[in-house]
Amino acid sequence: MKIYQHQAKYLTLREDYHKFYFESIEIQRETDKVSATFHFHIDDRFHFRPQISLLFNKIGDEILLSDEELYDLFFHCGMVELISYWKSSCTPRVIVKTHHLDDQQIQWWKKLYFQGLGEFFYINGIETTPNDFMQIIPEGIAAGKIENHKPDSNRFIVPIGGGKDSPVTLELLKNAGYDVLPLIINPRGATVNTLIAAGLPEDYFIKIERKIDPQLLKMNNEGFLNGHTPFSAMLAFYTLISAIITNSKYIALSNESSANESTVKGSDVNHQYSKSFEFEQDFRQYYQKYIETETEYFSFLRPISELQIASLFAKMKAYHPIFRSCNVGSKEDKWCGYCPKCLFAAIIISPFLRPDEVQQIIGRDILNDENMRSYLDELSGKKEVKPFECVGTTDEVNLALSATKDVFIKQEKDLPQLLKDIKSVSAEAFQSALQEWNTQHNLPAKPEIILKDALGIK
Repeated sequence: MKIYQHQAKYLTLREDYHKFYFESIEIQRETDKVSATFHFHIDDRFHFRPQISLLFNKIGDEILLSDEELYDLFFHCGMVELISYWKSSCTPRVIVKTHHLDDQQIQWWKKLYFQGLGEFFYINGIETTPNDFMQIIPEGIAAGKIENHKPDSNRFIVPIGGGKDSPVTLELLKNAGYDVLPLIINPRGATVNTLIAAGLPEDYFIKIERKIDPQLLKMNNEGFLNGHTPFSAMLAFYTLISAIITNSKYIALSNESSANESTVKGSDVNHQYSKSFEFEQDFRQYYQKYIETETEYFSFLRPISELQIASLFAKMKAYHPIFRSCNVGSKEDKWCGYCPKCLFAAIIISPFLRPDEVQQIIGRDILNDENMRSYLDELSGKKEVKPFECVGTTDEVNLALSATKDVFIKQEKDLPQLLKDIKSVSAEAFQSALQEWNTQHNLPAKPEIILKDALGIK
């Protein structure tokens, strides 16, 4: 990925634009739908009004929260949304007019913004510090907490992203007899097809519609700063609201232990920061102190790796034709077949499927393409920087490559170009990796047993 040198632009923008305002929140509600419009602006010169809607039309839950409760809940969501707009000018000060934030909250949000924008700062060549990059100034009244929330302990909200991870969570919890409520942001082919493959009605899910203000896209084209923001942090807050509205006890994400590894060696820059265990812990502490205490937010797949997830997903044949892990082709519901995400997907599932099955999924013989060598070097750790994508650790990539090479050798097949120089790893090391269990997780007792049983871990 190209690295820019935008330090001078960053400093100039901060001189030209002084304050970013979180001005207001407008709530609209219906029986089975609630929407929020946030009003942000930069020095009263650029105004943004992004919208978010939560629809529960087939779930059967009436929205019983008061207008005041919804207003306060969406405030926290607005605090996540604003970072996408703030980053265009990186104003030194953020004025929060809607609510009060105590000192601990301010530090919490500054940590999320700074860590969540790690890739943004890195790609744009911006040097700053957690203390200097932003000052948050609240002017409103503190948001209230949700009281007397008594959720159903059999209900799980499972966000569906369209890739291989969420089907594993969905299948294991559904087959264990839990009431699983899928949640999808801006539905597309792969996410809706996941429901169909799971045997669920294609309209039985919590639908979140998120609309970005066109003014931001215009500014991106005009040369303002742009880059990655912590999407999964936004997802966390919207799943929490959904859990409260639907009386769901559990929110089961599908983030694995691999998300904890930094993207840039020797740094804290992590494309997947808001999928990391560190963020999961921070978020749990935040909502339990400031929002409500009964919901359990955790990642069901946190104790295991991408390699272990692939071993489970390989058995779920119904999802193979419909899952998509390619960001380049996501809008057209296809694999592009030429990006690092496509290559990683092929690598991680290859030890568990026949070569022709992998080719059928990706759409071509990607492991036999020498032009993908540079991406392979990034994924396997030969280069200092991994792709800025949601991919596994360098160790598990190398294990998967070695195991796949062994399969070709045992079957006396010609090695694909990308496997010819791969060093062999013992079969014992590969099998040992499939039995690993990371103790840094928040799984409740029963879901932990379900996942261990699926992997044959005692």
